Order: sequence, then structure tokens, then C-alpha cells
Amino acid sequence: MTAYVLAQISIHDRATYDRYAAGFMPTLKPFDGHLLSADEQPMVLEGSWPHRKAILIGFPDQESALRWMASPAYRAISEDRLAATTGTALLLRGVT
Repeated sequence: MTAYVLAQISIHDRATYDRYAAGFMPTLKPFDGHLLSADEQPMVLEGSWPHRKAILIGFPDQESALRWMASPAYRAISEDRLAATTGTALLLRGVT
């Protein structure tokens, strides 16, 4: 079943975040991950939202998403994301 990673972040160190972003795309390919959206101006339709950017990534299944997040390539660049942002990441199961 398809799975999605939804990250909601606020960037407080642009240079460090840009270094993370520069290495991001190659980490997805071995896990058949696809960046579906990376929006720094999402439209809030209801309620309040404290962040500045939303990222949506698709994977063929939950196991692929979890393997990607735990992979050495992603873990190496994620240190920059953790240092440069605050936010939340969610793993969402797709519907069949």
C-alpha cells in the first residue's frame, strides 16, 4: 500500500537547510521515493498552522519510507535539517 511522508517545518537557518536540500533528492531514488510537493507558501484552508513549509513524499509502501528515513545517506544529511528547522514529520498510509 502506498505511503507518504508529510513534513511540516519552519526554517530558522536557511544556509544549513539549503545544504540539506542539495543532498536530498539522491536519497530518495534507492527507495523509489518521489517528491510530490515542497511548498513554502501553502494555503491554510482551516484552522491555524504554525509552520512555513510543507513537504510531501510518496513511497510504494510503508517499509520503503521507513528504510529511506533510516538509510545512511538520509541520516547523514538529516543532521542539517534537524539543526536548521523545527517541525513534525508524519508517515501516512495511502488508501486502496
